[in-house]
Amino acid sequence: MTRDPIFAPLKFRHLEVKNRLFRSSVSGRIDNYDGSGTQARINWEARFARGGVGAIISAHAPVDVRGRILPNYAFIDADDKIPFWREVGRAVHYHDCRFILQLSHSGRQQDIGGVENQMRTPLSSTNRPEGFHGFPARAMTRAEIDDVVARFAAGARRARSAGLDGVELHACNGYLITQFLSSAINDRQDEYGGPLENRARLLLDIIRAIRREVGSDFHLQVKISAEDHNNALNPLAPPGNTLEDSIRVCRWVEAAGADAIHVSSGSMFPHPRNPPGGFPLDVATHTYDTVLDSGSHTLRNYFFFRSPLLRPITRWLWGRTQGTVIEGINLPSAQAIKRAVGIPVICTGGFQDARLIRRALDEGLCDAVSIARPLIATPDLPKVYASGRDLPERPCTFCNRCLINVLENPLGCYEVSRFDGDYDRMIREVMSFFSELPEVGPARVSAPDPSDGRSERA
Repeated sequence: MTRDPIFAPLKFRHLEVKNRLFRSSVSGRIDNYDGSGTQARINWEARFARGGVGAIISAHAPVDVRGRILPNYAFIDADDKIPFWREVGRAVHYHDCRFILQLSHSGRQQDIGGVENQMRTPLSSTNRPEGFHGFPARAMTRAEIDDVVARFAAGARRARSAGLDGVELHACNGYLITQFLSSAINDRQDEYGGPLENRARLLLDIIRAIRREVGSDFHLQVKISAEDHNNALNPLAPPGNTLEDSIRVCRWVEAAGADAIHVSSGSMFPHPRNPPGGFPLDVATHTYDTVLDSGSHTLRNYFFFRSPLLRPITRWLWGRTQGTVIEGINLPSAQAIKRAVGIPVICTGGFQDARLIRRALDEGLCDAVSIARPLIATPDLPKVYASGRDLPERPCTFCNRCLINVLENPLGCYEVSRFDGDYDRMIREVMSFFSELPEVGPARVSAPDPSDGRSERA
């Protein structure tokens, strides 16, 4: 194993991960409506730690209820959430796995804003609605921008106080920070709009605020869409940020104090290139109705998903910019960014075959990969690699039934062919994390004083 690059430790400035496999940010609606966490969430995260990944990046954790993407995700918006996240970290650390909390804010991209937001227009860089779903938006005031910056910094402090190993800023896939970064979305005329330096100001303000709050020795990484591909579904729409734009942003992010870059793609979620693979319209017809009242285009989309006449058009539009590449779709972008920065680069995008992962690491295309769907299908995938196999016995098909189901149903593998057509067995597996109890031991690290959360000032 010492010669296998997959199992070589990865050293950041203030964090070491035992291998190059990260569980990417993914999780279903398994917490309480008020943003408090559940045992099911702990079970879910412990499942992947037990399976052998080096680090887990949490599901998006809202720093404010106005920034929730979906209900039933655990928040990091107040100090009363710290004990829950401490228990999550404890369960993960038991398996010598690191836990990185993803700090998020939806901006206008609210699939379901929740009852708290029904009478409030989602905040954004712009007043223009989102292009695919038609989610409404209101351009933020300077006071609201300052407030959001402070909330991200407070979320990082709480993560440190919970004894977690770091935080990741969700600055990709169409959420709030992307709405400021993207030239296709941000139409502001103030210091947060216009040239790239201004559009990147919110992200850099957040990084600097976090460093002031938690010091320079707490791990901080940034997940960014290397290319917006904002015209993926509408050829007449502006394409948005290019790879060259993102390389400049990544250099600024490094200078501001980030410890790593996590490379993704797309100016919305879902996007034809994120996650790459199938678009199960049969599932969408059963789950997309959940978001019908969230946007002005959702009813239109619903008809396209349901209509036998319109489905071929939908499939063509969705596959038009994706191409045939699924595994490693973002590797070219990750390689270009890695050449431009001096901090480690993590790449996401459909990884499953160990041969491709080894090649990416050996050739220096990235320093680690993050995986979601293949780990949902095979939670002990790292142990499969360690045994000498390059693929699990029943690989993930990248059908995306797991992610389309998540609007209404528990997250899990819904590809019944992987269960020999046994639907009941598939459902038992999907539901298993609600009842399994993780092994836990003493916390790997002692939690800092919650009243402070800073061991060193930047």
